[in-house]
Amino acid sequence: MRLASLACAVVLAACSLQTTPSNSVNPSPGSSGGSSASESASATAEPSPSDSGRLTLPAPNETDSTTPISYTVTVEVAADASGQLTIVVTNLGQQIVPELVLRWPTEVRDTVFLAPFQPSAQRIREGGDPLVQDWTKWVEGPGEHGEPAGTTSLGWGPLLVGGTLTIPVLATRVAPGPITFDLQILNGEAVLLSDGVPAWTQVTVP
Repeated sequence: MRLASLACAVVLAACSLQTTPSNSVNPSPGSSGGSSASESASATAEPSPSDSGRLTLPAPNETDSTTPISYTVTVEVAADASGQLTIVVTNLGQQIVPELVLRWPTEVRDTVFLAPFQPSAQRIREGGDPLVQDWTKWVEGPGEHGEPAGTTSLGWGPLLVGGTLTIPVLATRVAPGPITFDLQILNGEAVLLSDGVPAWTQVTVP
């Protein structure tokens, strides 16, 4: 895990956040259609830009076909500014998701740095009050639990049966210009299904 290095990086990269709703997200999956709980393509290859310039993710090794979900992704980032992504996930199945995981290409950080919190005096001062955080892991792959190289995984579990998680991800602008990248929603290392297809979408930050 590289949690410590990520936390340091976000402190250095953070700037004043200006949140302006733009609602720019392409919800179409970035991979093939739904599949049963069987192995897919190997997830050992690192992400790379597609022909369209989109930053892509490798296919997960597993698919969770027993726990359907619904989800939305809202982008509240103005052009050349900072802001926030909000991912809302609802468990439509009959089994708990022990750890809900969001995954995106680590290279996204060259344009916008995505983080589960905003640096503050409370987080960096010594002897401050105990911190309460909803996220359970923040890993730059390769990780100890199979997180692929070239990816960043944010754990935010568990997701109870019938429950809904609202996950805010701060987007701190590092370089000007738009970016489009893959986002996966997983149960651990198994991609979840929404309407029978992998929860694997494309996100555009203007």
